[in-house]
Formats: sequence, C-alpha cells, structure tokens
Amino acid sequence: MTEADTAVALDWSDGPLPAVAQDAETGAVLMLAYASREALAQTRETGLAHYHSRSRGELWQKGEESGHVQRVAEVRVDCDGDALLYLVEQEGGACHTGHESCFYRTLDGSTVGERVFDPDAVYGETPDGGRSGRGTRSGRDRGSR
Repeated sequence: MTEADTAVALDWSDGPLPAVAQDAETGAVLMLAYASREALAQTRETGLAHYHSRSRGELWQKGEESGHVQRVAEVRVDCDGDALLYLVEQEGGACHTGHESCFYRTLDGSTVGERVFDPDAVYGETPDGGRSGRGTRSGRDRGSR
C-alpha cells in the first residue's frame, strides 16, 4: 500500500499501526490488534478485517480459523495518522477466549463481558492443554482466528 492509496497520510515509521475493532452498530470496543500496510490493503480489498501478527511476523485474517470474521464497514484514521479504527460487523465472538470482546475483564479481575462460544469446541485442545492448529498463539496479537 502506498500513500497514494489513501487520502490521508499514515505514519508507518514505527511499523504496523494499532487497529481498534469497534462494533459498527453498538459502538462496543471488540479488540486491539495491529495492521501493516499489507493487512490494511487486504482489508480494503476484501472487506474482511486483516491484521499483522507481531509475534509471528505475518498477515492474518480475523476469523480464518474460527469463522468469526469481521466485515469492515469503514476504516477511520486518528488525528496523527498513527492509529486505525475498524468499524466492523462481528460474526461470533471477537476474543479467542470465547468472549464477545477482548475487553471482558476489569482491572480488579471481575468478568464483565459475555462468553459467546466455547473456544475448545472451536479451536480444539491438545493433550497438554494448548490450542491446536494455527489458533496456537501467544503474545499481544491473539484474537479469534
């Protein structure tokens, strides 16, 4: 993606941009991930949310494993051009834990969000308790793949 592809300048100097996914209808914040130039280009081309995995260094489509895709209604840019807001129609839960939003806990540990699917049923579980397949992810870029 080149600067000519957008009407506003984006600041890629620190690498992939933070991308907040927000429910286009309710305004609920669903998740935070990162978008590279390639992820943003794929998002615009397909209408489905794509992100950059910082831990694996690769492009991924939201819901590619779980089926819980995000259909992107609009992409907004913050005032500094260094963060994105994806306004989405979320299918299923946004969080790999089975919750509707990745922001389902308070700082004191209370659960305030709804669990909308069973992650073991969606991703499967290995004998050591880990997730199977490409759903095996650690770090800050987890999501409902």
